[in-house]
Amino acid sequence: MLSDKDRIFTNLYGFHDWRLAGARARGAWDDTKAILDKGHDAIIDEMKKSGLRGRGGAGFPTGLKWSFMPKEVKDRPHYLIVNADESEPGTCKDRDILRHDPHLLVEGCLIAGFAMRAHAGYIYVRGEFYNEAQHLIEAIKEAYAAGLLGDNACGSGWKFDLYVHRGAGAYICGEETALLESLEGKKGMPRLKPPFPAGSGLYGCPSTVNNVESIAVAPAILRRGATWFAGLGRPNNTGTKLFCISGHVNKPCNVEEEMSIPLRELIDRHAGGVRGGWDNLLAVIPGGSSTPLLPKSICDTILMDFDSLKNEGTGLGTAAVIVMDKSTDIVKAIARLSQFYKHESCGQCTPCREGLGWMWRVMERMVVGNARIEEIDALQDVTKQVEGHTICALADGAAWPIQGLIKHFRPEMERRIRARTEKLAAE
Repeated sequence: MLSDKDRIFTNLYGFHDWRLAGARARGAWDDTKAILDKGHDAIIDEMKKSGLRGRGGAGFPTGLKWSFMPKEVKDRPHYLIVNADESEPGTCKDRDILRHDPHLLVEGCLIAGFAMRAHAGYIYVRGEFYNEAQHLIEAIKEAYAAGLLGDNACGSGWKFDLYVHRGAGAYICGEETALLESLEGKKGMPRLKPPFPAGSGLYGCPSTVNNVESIAVAPAILRRGATWFAGLGRPNNTGTKLFCISGHVNKPCNVEEEMSIPLRELIDRHAGGVRGGWDNLLAVIPGGSSTPLLPKSICDTILMDFDSLKNEGTGLGTAAVIVMDKSTDIVKAIARLSQFYKHESCGQCTPCREGLGWMWRVMERMVVGNARIEEIDALQDVTKQVEGHTICALADGAAWPIQGLIKHFRPEMERRIRARTEKLAAE
């Protein structure tokens, strides 16, 4: 269990002042100049040593990502972009950072921007997050007024400007290159890679896109040291993590915990346990709606980190834990997710544009058993044709929930088909 002294997000629930005075009382902006004085490369090296992996879902090492930026600024400026387009169903951690502790993010933006030799940063906020955006804008104004941002940020001699851009509520804009397109005023459609953003990103300039949580923890890591952060969790799965626990639990919550905490302990300790007791558990989606579900038998012992979940054929994703008890119509739940991804597809790639609608329509028939047993194999086959054959990972996120359902709950799908067939035969 994470001890209070190791917590980074000490105002996650908004009990204290979110403004600059409150943030400073909790340790934010504490001699930020000293961190910047370490130099660009030293900051990036420290981030690498911490083992921090991106908190937006993919889990790519953050320090390594920062190091991809060119070491010299030539004719094209460098940009930092923060992805606050939190649209993954089940995920609600970044909005609480924006709402209750925005200065952690603002300070993190300065440090990350400096490390990557960027003089400007953009925070792309999901359109529905109105109040969160207002808090963030106010926090940035306070930082400018206090000399923490601007021409001589924190007295370091480094010029850094920070801007907030509000999106229009498109899930696809959570994909980093679609976000860049939207920032440029275009339709939010993913770009082909390469070129990668570090080479040609916003306005064709070197850019890095990071998740809110990834940037917000950077000041604490650099203040307390990489060894401290790397000492939490398991090797390759280090640090603290915000978990969003929702669904059939007694106390849904956001909580900061140590990486690699057992799933059962996470739910029992912080969410008041599964509704009706642990034995009433049917399945858990461990990392947001795009990650394959896990049945209770695996949930009993699984650890909540990147590698443990990957070994079970799913992923940590954004660590949005969606708990489903035995009252859940599991096939209908996954069909509902299929509808979401079909609706949110940008339609650029044929496998996604055509495949997601087909998968959703088949899933709707599976809910009532209006199918043949062999169609389950056809559905599985189509998810494999869609997965990995598109520009971005949205299609993968649509395929994986169905694959998880077939892998763990195929008998239930077959039961519905047989029950309907027998009912029709009896009539």
